[in-house]
Amino acid sequence: MGRRLLGMVFVYSLALALALVVYATGSLQPPHEIKRLGIFYVEETFFGNMTAMSPEAVTAIVWDYRGLDTVYETAVFFLAVVAGLAVFRVSKTPPLKRGVGLTEISRTSTKIVAALIVVVSASVALHGHLTPGGGFQGGSTLAIAPLLVIPIFSYYALLARRLTPGLLVALRGLALTAIGLVALLPVFKGLEVVTNIKFYPAYILGQLVSGSLLLYNSSEYIAVASGFAAVFLYLSFEEEFHEEERGEDHG
Repeated sequence: MGRRLLGMVFVYSLALALALVVYATGSLQPPHEIKRLGIFYVEETFFGNMTAMSPEAVTAIVWDYRGLDTVYETAVFFLAVVAGLAVFRVSKTPPLKRGVGLTEISRTSTKIVAALIVVVSASVALHGHLTPGGGFQGGSTLAIAPLLVIPIFSYYALLARRLTPGLLVALRGLALTAIGLVALLPVFKGLEVVTNIKFYPAYILGQLVSGSLLLYNSSEYIAVASGFAAVFLYLSFEEEFHEEERGEDHG
């Protein structure tokens, strides 16, 4: 333990010393002018002729200017989740029974924290076209809720509420289908794939939705959260199935 602590102190001290040297010598300075591409994105994200009608430039770039690339990335992530689930080779859900869980204090505090996680994650996802955030960030945040519930209440608490891995994978598939439809629907009116404002309304009931950006973020929110939650569940009871299989082999 002493060597580990000394190693951590040495690494931290070295990093701090390097940071002070860089700051003192002025080796790294911010650019004096913005590149032309950066100026284009800043000017055209909300204003201009090629606007995405979103004050959040990062979301506009990800889902509008390079939206087709993001759709492919989402598909690749989906295949990665499917491959990960296939590795577990678990084809059934364990029988429903009451888990032990932890103390009452732990369970009560987890309920409060999980509720806050759901609210914050929804805000991050649904306001991703207005403020920093988006569907992936919101979905990753929401996935923390089942990750807390599993060790505190046991995974049977999720299964009792019908949150099975099969349902979660199906939700992910539906959300990814929604992303594909949002990208392809403009084609039926002779527009380019992943077209935004030319096809989808920028405002709904006076609220800025930035065309397709809100639709993409909402679908990505569900897709990411359900995918991660399914993986967490499979990881939780995969070992139980292997123990049963080993017991049957010995029997």
